[in-house]
Amino acid sequence: MVIGFERVSGTGHAITAIDPRTGERLGPEYRYGGDAEVGRACALAEEAFDAYRATSPQERAAFLDAIAGKLDGLADVLVRRATSESGLPEARLTGEVARTTGQLRLFAGDLRSAQAGAGGAVLSVDPAGDGGPEIRQGRVPLGPVVVFGASNFPLAFSVAGGDTAAALAAGCPVIVKAHDAHPGTCELVGRAVSEAVREAGLPEGVFSMLYGDGPTLGIALVTDPRVQAVGFTGSRTAGLAIAKAAAGRPRPIPVYAEMSSVNPVFLLEDALAERGAELAGEYAGSLTLGAGQFCTNPGLVFAVKGTDLDAFLGTAAKAVEADPGAPMLTPGIARAYAEGVERLERHPGVEILARGREPDAVAGCRAALAAVDAGDFGPELETEIFGACSLVVRCDGLDQMIALARGLEGQLTATIHGGGEPAARLLPVLERLAGRILWGGWPTGVRVGHAMVHGGPYPATSDARTTSVGSLAIERFQRPIAYQGVPR
Repeated sequence: MVIGFERVSGTGHAITAIDPRTGERLGPEYRYGGDAEVGRACALAEEAFDAYRATSPQERAAFLDAIAGKLDGLADVLVRRATSESGLPEARLTGEVARTTGQLRLFAGDLRSAQAGAGGAVLSVDPAGDGGPEIRQGRVPLGPVVVFGASNFPLAFSVAGGDTAAALAAGCPVIVKAHDAHPGTCELVGRAVSEAVREAGLPEGVFSMLYGDGPTLGIALVTDPRVQAVGFTGSRTAGLAIAKAAAGRPRPIPVYAEMSSVNPVFLLEDALAERGAELAGEYAGSLTLGAGQFCTNPGLVFAVKGTDLDAFLGTAAKAVEADPGAPMLTPGIARAYAEGVERLERHPGVEILARGREPDAVAGCRAALAAVDAGDFGPELETEIFGACSLVVRCDGLDQMIALARGLEGQLTATIHGGGEPAARLLPVLERLAGRILWGGWPTGVRVGHAMVHGGPYPATSDARTTSVGSLAIERFQRPIAYQGVPR
């Protein structure tokens, strides 16, 4: 573990990474921390807060750039370790290194241009008048932030991922709970961030990283009175437990949790008629990409019954059957996926249209394509199955499709293929449903930029007003403040 500038071995439960392709255990061994490590990390973060928040936006920008530079220098080592721990291909992880450093540099650029309004930068001014003083509005950081690393992005949503980058840019010290699925990758990144803290001359409590069990060490971090906000990406069960613990504190704190989404796709009749075969191939590619281990996997599709839909399903089924499968992130995730597909198969109204090939990996994902008539579709079929599994809902017409859309849970994304009046009727429904609407594309892949929103109504996230990707993410870890009559 990394607690400030110290390298610490815990005394709790021992874990090792597992190569999901072979089942091989990968050294070294990591031990969980406990109350002592939580207390030390939180105390250091609290001690560091006032000094760190007093740094200028330019100083924080240089710090973020330094972290990015260190990760660039470690890229080859990071990719090798993350590949062995996650089973993800090297090309994907090479891109993820670039995304991780790109996020850090995005915030650095915003700090330099003061677009983020960080560090007390003035956002708006009410000039003095009518005998009243000038009022200036700015933003101040909340305080120490706990970030939970995600399993499916060992770099971009982990130790130095988007939540960490946003919190550090905002002026908040960060304590990361590393993910058990890739502890070696976490250690490499954690050491790099700690070195950047030291070299920048910042207080050591600006960054710490701990290993531990979520229900014990994780909740201990969330409920420590010195922690002022939480960033989380993971399962709904874990996210709700964290949110409940934070809300139960004597002084509740915000939790920004990304929890679950099936990312519905709406195939309108004109699109199916004009390019159904092309859409079927794109759909299968999006579904099986990375063994479906994306929070934006197209897990649910709505379309109107007819020969065009039949042809689409036939083409998509052939593509899914040809998919060779891929390793999943951990054996536990692979078991949960298999159980989810089995539940789908047992549903009386569901028809399994295609299964992919059996993968060679020990913790492999065999893709699944299923269909159900709209009359048999219910909330039990809306539950996310994390992996390359998708359900197509056959609707009797547009009115039924829109009615089903109105009843869905909140989503990260919603996609429309088609146009004209049907799309115009559907769009306002989807604006209430999702944080990002795609037109003519597929939801897998989230571009990092100023306009991106990666969030959505509950239960996609715990707070639909925010995003975990893009420059607006910094606002989660700041609050507005007005200076009335305070000398410039």
